[in-house]
Amino acid sequence: MAETGGGFLEQLKSCIVWSWTSLWTLWFFVMLFLVYILRVPLKINDNLTTVSMFLNTLTPKFYVALTGTSSLISGLILIFEWWYFRKYGTSFIEQVSVSHLRPLLGGVDNSPNNSNTSNGDSDSNRQSVSECKVWRNPLNLFRGAEYNRYTWVTGREPLTYYDMNLSAQDHQTFFTCDTDHLRPADAIMQKAWRERNPQARISAAHEALELNECATAYILLAEEEATTIVEAEKLFKQALKAGEGCYRRSQQLQHHGAQYEAQHRRDTNVLVYIKRRLAMCARKLGRTREAVKMMRDLMKEFPLLSMFNIHENLLEALLELQAYADVQAVLAKYDDISLPKSATICYTAALLKARAVSDKFSPEAASRRGLSTAEMNAVEAIHRAVEFNPHVPKYLLEMKSLILPPEHILKRGDSEAIAYAFFHLQHWKRVEGALNLLHSFHEVSVYPKKELPFFILFTAGLCSFTAMLALLTHQFPELMGVFAKAFLSTLFAPLNFVMEKVESILPSSLWHQLTRI
Repeated sequence: MAETGGGFLEQLKSCIVWSWTSLWTLWFFVMLFLVYILRVPLKINDNLTTVSMFLNTLTPKFYVALTGTSSLISGLILIFEWWYFRKYGTSFIEQVSVSHLRPLLGGVDNSPNNSNTSNGDSDSNRQSVSECKVWRNPLNLFRGAEYNRYTWVTGREPLTYYDMNLSAQDHQTFFTCDTDHLRPADAIMQKAWRERNPQARISAAHEALELNECATAYILLAEEEATTIVEAEKLFKQALKAGEGCYRRSQQLQHHGAQYEAQHRRDTNVLVYIKRRLAMCARKLGRTREAVKMMRDLMKEFPLLSMFNIHENLLEALLELQAYADVQAVLAKYDDISLPKSATICYTAALLKARAVSDKFSPEAASRRGLSTAEMNAVEAIHRAVEFNPHVPKYLLEMKSLILPPEHILKRGDSEAIAYAFFHLQHWKRVEGALNLLHSFHEVSVYPKKELPFFILFTAGLCSFTAMLALLTHQFPELMGVFAKAFLSTLFAPLNFVMEKVESILPSSLWHQLTRI
């Protein structure tokens, strides 16, 4: 069974269980109400006579209070469900159902065999999964040379602890391996990446450099100790020299065992990271053409390392050069349905389509004569971009204030919008009329919103029904009795028919023995 199908079945099972549980609870209150209205025993068997007599002795106030209490409890559940949904984006009852009832109902087997049989469905779901996860910002700033400048001026921290913790995990994933303990400098850096105190990390990097020319130590100093981009570039060049040596040595030994292969993979990540940051330094220092060449060479040398999203750095640099033909060529390669989308890809494609018509576009003229083919293509590209991330237009149109972009972004979220607008707002302003076209059509797009969970709707209906039942019972007991009798007679007509047929077939002595069990 595929992952999507299994998840759907699990949700369906939990919904069925909880729905039937709630319905039977509701049915219990309805039956109490009907017993009060009818004041007659249910002639299913003789053992119910005592229960019916007990229920017939209850006063009307008891039933009104019972249905009113049921309505109050349902209302409290509804309020809690709504609050939980607004805060966490899911239903509490549904989450509990999936977590605790799945083992009882038989969860989906996640064995390798089942995984292998669902490769096709997994590939089809990879797009939606990758679009809604946290990614490292490919254009993230330098901590020492850029983020710390904000701290010096305002006295505030530009990064959250959560963001920095994710970066620490990235550093440990990319810059360490299992054989680091065999090399003293790498062992020190392995501990340094886990340090929370910036000064402790910097001191550890200097200690590692005293033992050996350690590429990751230079990376840490370039990222966190360098106070200018020029200083950071110098340190990255030293890191490049050390990193290339480690890469060549590990490349020759990568097939000698799993440990050597892991070390080569680590050295590859280090080398790619260094070259990418050097290209970003060149871009920030105004050497844009040099930066473009470095990025192209890096993408050609390591075409399979897509986790760094170097093409987004390349797109931004090409837009700065106004090399729109080259931008279109990059988009043609990476704007593919099988690859993860991003705000950079979607909005850059929209910018190129808008550039073709924005300089002569007039909303008044378009409303009179209709949209041309080129204008329709531009509008559709804008709709596609806005539907991917609806937060971006508010920053591009300067309806919301920009802040420093984080080191990690949530695809299709506000953090991605901030990161995109921080670097690309200037490119939209450079294209005459592009922001005007975006302003005219971005509100037309419909961003898919989360549907209310079933249990919120069900609890709302339950609360409303029991409240109405209590009110009508209190105000019109005789009229409600008429309706209840008609409802009960209709409901039990098939059951009475079946019971009469069974009584006519089976001997009466058998019924007598069954009632005594």
